Amino acid sequence: MLRFESDYLEGAHPAILEALVDSNFEQAPGYGTDPHCERARDLIRGLCEAPVAQVHFLVGGTQTNQTVIAALLRPHQGVVSATSGHIYTNESGAIEATGHKVLALPTEDGKITAEQVRKIHADHFDSPIAEHKVQPGMVYISHPSETGTTYSLEELTELSRACRELGLPLFMDGARMAYGLAARPEVSLSQIARLCDVFYIGGTKVGALFGEAVVIPNPALMPDFRYHIKQRGGMLAKGRLLGIQFEVLMADGLYERLGRRAVEQAGRIRAALAEQGFGFRYDSLSNQLFPILPKAARESLGREFSFSLLQRLDDDLAVIRICTSWATTDEAVDRLIAHIKQL
Repeated sequence: MLRFESDYLEGAHPAILEALVDSNFEQAPGYGTDPHCERARDLIRGLCEAPVAQVHFLVGGTQTNQTVIAALLRPHQGVVSATSGHIYTNESGAIEATGHKVLALPTEDGKITAEQVRKIHADHFDSPIAEHKVQPGMVYISHPSETGTTYSLEELTELSRACRELGLPLFMDGARMAYGLAARPEVSLSQIARLCDVFYIGGTKVGALFGEAVVIPNPALMPDFRYHIKQRGGMLAKGRLLGIQFEVLMADGLYERLGRRAVEQAGRIRAALAEQGFGFRYDSLSNQLFPILPKAARESLGREFSFSLLQRLDDDLAVIRICTSWATTDEAVDRLIAHIKQL
């Protein structure tokens, strides 16, 4: 069985494992204060062209989303998200557990717009009973989105402009950041650092054993963020394990290469599906594909390949998710394409 249901099924890139072994008996200060974390921070600052940015390392995506959002919001505020946003659909109420509501906006493609943000803000503050409702306090997006779609530079610029006019911090979930960068080359890390108030560079789904790097371009925005990390159980005693992984990922263009590799493999599969006449639920250019397949085709694929069932459209048709990763091989994709051609 070849698995295509997610992008965190493999362990870690060999260069990361080698670096962890090579540094295994080093003695280093704890809690992210070691030289490896410092070098990783410097590499990230350089790639983001954000020399004074704070960079913090946490273990996983849900932990990171919860910590950032709770740190930014006041008690009476909520976070604006797409209805398909990860914090709204796939985190077991982690945000609500901090006492903050997720204010979900409808979306057809997984993205939200500047106009939607302006409207939810106006609807709240124009209300004569505004103080009886949860106040929108920040905006959450992901790149790529949960549906594999990505923000163009124009879309992100407009969204950023609206957020800054309204005083709403813009937070980008970058769990799959490398795949977003590959799908939208015009949206670079430096552009993201310029347009977002806080974001994170995902490692767990892009070649690391685990780990996410939170970047805060303006340190004044969240001056006590390390306290929030500690309070929410995110401050790893052996913090160098995170630093070493990002030290490897962010050096010599490895992170970008891993993202491009997965997106190229997804492109090959996309082309094969399109050639067979299958449609797609979302116009995704990233490493996630959402083809619409009849039951017979799904059953045939399922005998050799694993994938995720996303949505049943009727008694026959359903949307599935096929996901490539940084480690997806040519051989695996060749086998999948050969099977698709027989459907």
